[in-house]
Amino acid sequence: MRENIWKYVSAILILLLATSSVAVVLLYMQNSELRSYTPPNVTSTVIVERPLNASCNLTAYELQVEELRKQVEFLKAQLREQNLPEGNTTIAIVPIFGLIDEYTSLSIIPILRDIAKNDSIGGVVLWIESPGGYVGPVREIYATVKKLNMIKPVVAYTGGIAASGGYYIAVGAEKIIADPLAEVGSIGVIYVHYDMEQNYQMNGIKVEVFKTGPYKDMGAEWRGLTEEEKNMIAESIDTYFQAFLQAVSGGRNMSLNETREYATGRTWFAINVTGTLVDETGDLDYAVKVLEDMLNVTNARVVIYNSRSSSDFGIFGSMALLLDPRYVSPYLRTG
Repeated sequence: MRENIWKYVSAILILLLATSSVAVVLLYMQNSELRSYTPPNVTSTVIVERPLNASCNLTAYELQVEELRKQVEFLKAQLREQNLPEGNTTIAIVPIFGLIDEYTSLSIIPILRDIAKNDSIGGVVLWIESPGGYVGPVREIYATVKKLNMIKPVVAYTGGIAASGGYYIAVGAEKIIADPLAEVGSIGVIYVHYDMEQNYQMNGIKVEVFKTGPYKDMGAEWRGLTEEEKNMIAESIDTYFQAFLQAVSGGRNMSLNETREYATGRTWFAINVTGTLVDETGDLDYAVKVLEDMLNVTNARVVIYNSRSSSDFGIFGSMALLLDPRYVSPYLRTG
């Protein structure tokens, strides 16, 4: 069972995601059909401003989402029961420090997967001190944390900052504990584009591009973006943003509307968002105690893992980032 645990967890998550997606599509189709419906034998167009059963559809959708949430909690409880540690319980502290890139994910993901299969480890404190980073690595780590939390409880902790991608990862945990003055949030996406066309011209540099399609060099530094390309990038950024909102909404058990109120790109002191963006305030020892309470143990053995942080983080081209804006400028390529 333990060897194949990731396969079962992934299957469960895919099934739930598929069911939820179908429900959203059906709801959208029902509302679209009602808005465009024209009664027979009527020459004038009838516009339905507010579908009569919109509230019913919304209620049905909310009930389905709640039912899915209950199923997830039930499956999570079953998986955790099968993975209770035998004998003395160990709590693993896994640090994620600094800017998050592919080397961070290459270091963290194997640790979390090994912990999932370690019979002696009951739960994990994910110690995050990060302003965020690249979209891909952040989402990979987040997905791994979500899977691990299905098997063993994960508590996220930050003493200084868990912003943007750092906070994205944190919402995959069961609970978030933070120092009262730790900065959390910065929910948003930023896109960095170099337009060095004039610089090239001033330095007598001529660029000749051979490409197989009109968008193959979209975002290249040797030219600016067309209006069409700007719209395409904006759509991509919004897609990443919507995924971020969904992660926070689900992880923090908040509605999307409530989540959007915090999705302005800014950070908050944890003490000011207790009960929303974080569960409680406290130090690392308190985070360990919260996890002990969840495991119903006392004086658990604590092991701190070593993880490799990014040593050469740099933004060298046009890309989307889950990074607090204050940390973008120092890592832009200069010259």
